[in-house]
Amino acid sequence: MIDNPRSPRVRAVAKLAKRDARSETGLFLLEGPQAVSEALEFRPELLVELFATPTASERHGAIARMAAEAGLEVEFVTEDVIDAMADTVTPQGVIAVCRQFPTSLKDILGGEPKLIAVLEEVRDPGNAGTIIRAADAAGADAVILTGRSVDLYNPKVVRATTGSLFHIPVAVGVELEAVLEKTKGAGLQVIAADIKGVDLLVERTAGTLSGPTAWLFGNEARGLSDEHFALADRAISVPIYGHAESMNLATAASVCLYESAFAQRSV
Repeated sequence: MIDNPRSPRVRAVAKLAKRDARSETGLFLLEGPQAVSEALEFRPELLVELFATPTASERHGAIARMAAEAGLEVEFVTEDVIDAMADTVTPQGVIAVCRQFPTSLKDILGGEPKLIAVLEEVRDPGNAGTIIRAADAAGADAVILTGRSVDLYNPKVVRATTGSLFHIPVAVGVELEAVLEKTKGAGLQVIAADIKGVDLLVERTAGTLSGPTAWLFGNEARGLSDEHFALADRAISVPIYGHAESMNLATAASVCLYESAFAQRSV
């Protein structure tokens, strides 16, 4: 059992909460039994190390069984060690170290996608992770994070995906102009989700959401720049019928993605 929170091995895991360490090693931190279970079920080859307290291992026995099937040993650690490794304030007793696995834009577009989410300068980790989760739930084919967006492997992004990171292809670090040029070339319409756009209900009635679509989502505070807004084929806004001052980006993105999912499946 690993019981020293200051050991070099424990510190190496803890450092993965920082972007520099992730970039240097090509690894990232995965916390919690749900996320680890999803990784073991869908991409077990990505796991490098798996740590758990004896209590958590007993509580989540399926993790040990899945790890054994993947040829991975669960290493027992103390609560203090888990606390030292974790990025969360109240860790759940299970932590894994995984290899990063971004998908190339070429591979995404080569699969003839029908629905994609493109994130430009989305900086909030919770929003980015939740949009990935929503895209997965809506049956989207991929998510693309431009180079100005938050790091995909930020621990808060990873946690917010709740395991969807292992279900849906995600491309990172690409420039928006190149993304939009290539998505249009692949036959997708680019729709910007923006307050300056046409009411979503109007576009739903017009039937424009049923075609292959790349939804473009901008920065939480500023939205899309005028230059980037002009690159979209059309723009749509999600109406607010109540008295809310605004809508959270991830919530609006979920509505947009599901509108496309409904429209495409009803054709």
